[in-house]
Amino acid sequence: MKIKEAERIDLKNLTLGELEALVISLGEKPYRARQILNWLYQNPVSTFEEMTNLPKTLRAKIESLSYFSTLATTAVKTAPDGTHKFLFTLQDGNTIESVLIPEKKHLTICISTQVGCAMGCTFCLSGKDGLIRNLTAAEIVNQIYVIKNDFLDKEQTINIVFMGMGEPLANFDNTCKAIRILTDPLGFNFPPRRITVSTAGLIPEIKRLGKELPVNLAISLNAPTDKLRDVLMPINRKYPLGKLIKSASQAILPSRKHITFEYILMDGVNDSLKDARALASLLRGLRCKVNLIPFNEHKRITFKRSTTQAVNQFQQHLSSKNFTVLVRYSKGNAIAAACGQLSCGRKI
Repeated sequence: MKIKEAERIDLKNLTLGELEALVISLGEKPYRARQILNWLYQNPVSTFEEMTNLPKTLRAKIESLSYFSTLATTAVKTAPDGTHKFLFTLQDGNTIESVLIPEKKHLTICISTQVGCAMGCTFCLSGKDGLIRNLTAAEIVNQIYVIKNDFLDKEQTINIVFMGMGEPLANFDNTCKAIRILTDPLGFNFPPRRITVSTAGLIPEIKRLGKELPVNLAISLNAPTDKLRDVLMPINRKYPLGKLIKSASQAILPSRKHITFEYILMDGVNDSLKDARALASLLRGLRCKVNLIPFNEHKRITFKRSTTQAVNQFQQHLSSKNFTVLVRYSKGNAIAAACGQLSCGRKI
């Protein structure tokens, strides 16, 4: 008898190993799992009937207890700079946003890991309404699935950044499972070196991530002192800068990769030459690069973007101390798709 809809398994929540365990439990050989994974991601189909190299008996068995999800694309908005913002509606009616960013030699897909965010960073719109829930691995993977299959040419080079709504490491298990599916040769086959996970600074999970997955790590820093970071990023009260920098120095990274520190520059808040000196002192001796991001303004947040003069002065000081430092002006500002502007529960 067919099981209830709510009890059916979403195959996109399963890694290859878990899918193998499922088909074995049905009396089938493990290689059938590899065939199914291929149909889910390499040669995507919309029904089990289209999985033509599977026996009809297996198709019937697996359809009786599982399904494979997708996301409903509710809206797509395009900025003059070519950035696309996607509003996806989840099965429970919640919404998330993802962004496709055109670069000179590649495209970057910025994906979400939670509906909302619990971190409470005062400069970020995603946390204004708090955390609603974690995304499943399938909901994370499906952002890439929809954008890649419906909006991109197959030959385009893609980078994936876990920098959308939510704190990826607060949804650690589902984030890691999604990355395993994205990097599996039978999944999306993305090179781990093209995947970056950003965190506000969850120290235990930073240590776990490096041990489990060879992906790039970015830490959202935004202040050179505990006093200021406590105000801007409440997570600092639990994981202060001294401990965070120590964990960053011990982080396990892919070969020849440096840790990235993201620093959002806000006028009169954290953009003075004194702040630049303090940051250089804080990061002294670390193999790292620094991305300076002029603040992206929004009517629900009172901070203002740093002046060009302040940005240049900040960059010049860090460069003089031999740091690799880039100024990244976020794309998509015209459609509220820039860094810190993503939100749930709204129309775009």
